[in-house]
Amino acid sequence: QVTTLVDPHGRPINSLRISLTQRCNFNCFFCHHEGEHGSGDELTVDEVERIVKLAAEQGITKVKLTGGEPLVRKDIVEIVRRISPLVEEVSMTTNASRLKELAGPLKDAGLARVNVSLHTLCPESFEEITGNGTESVTTGIEEAVKYGLNPVKLNMVVMKGINNEEIDSLIDYSREVGGVLQLIEFQELEDGVEHYDSYHYDLVPVEEDLEKRSNKVVEREMHLRKIYYLKDGARVEVVRPMHNSKFCAYCTRIRVTSDGKLKSCLMRDDNHVPFVSLMRGGAPEEEIIGAFNEAVSRRAPFWRDE
Repeated sequence: QVTTLVDPHGRPINSLRISLTQRCNFNCFFCHHEGEHGSGDELTVDEVERIVKLAAEQGITKVKLTGGEPLVRKDIVEIVRRISPLVEEVSMTTNASRLKELAGPLKDAGLARVNVSLHTLCPESFEEITGNGTESVTTGIEEAVKYGLNPVKLNMVVMKGINNEEIDSLIDYSREVGGVLQLIEFQELEDGVEHYDSYHYDLVPVEEDLEKRSNKVVEREMHLRKIYYLKDGARVEVVRPMHNSKFCAYCTRIRVTSDGKLKSCLMRDDNHVPFVSLMRGGAPEEEIIGAFNEAVSRRAPFWRDE
């Protein structure tokens, strides 16, 4: 199905990120909270299902469930079961701490794949970053691979002086477990703002090094991100959103906040569109769909060429 959602800059929208909660059992000091100041309100299972159904009717084909930590919701398996028949792919970002018991049920419910936050393998650094231990996370990653939630992508936010020396260790680990390592640029957003100057680490030299070590480099359609197929069998993807006009020019996402507003851009919180409140108020279908179109019309690349 071809999406009917195209923003004023000609970017088709085929991907929806739904924040299910702002709660999390970890406490990463740089978390961007999906660019959201959570009210504590959360969507019901029925509301998530209706959102995805409406989105699919407009041409959305992919849904990513985010948070907070989606797995803290007791109804997470039911949410996945309800929405997976409606779109081509349902994926999830997670800290993996509950995947040991949930990877199998989530796969059975229709979850296609997971992105797991893994910024370090050093127990001391891990506790410093998250306030938790590594064991539940690495066990969860292994369970995700075992149950076929592939590709299991390991999201490493690279931070100067904290984990930038561990990139090769994470590359080796990702290859050993059968995952894909995503090196993510530290973002100047939410809790990351006050730490940006201290911890931002330039990934351009890292990419240059990866290119030398690769047999093949593939440019993904989304954000024109590059995936490096290393000669040792590892796969590494690099995500550089900061001050990157190319990244914004190829964005195909729209977001729903955990309290039910449509969010046009991760980096902005001043142009939300009320959405779930329309459902709760009994608004007609065309008005609810109109909110989708309004949110799309507000999309503009945050980073642009001068």
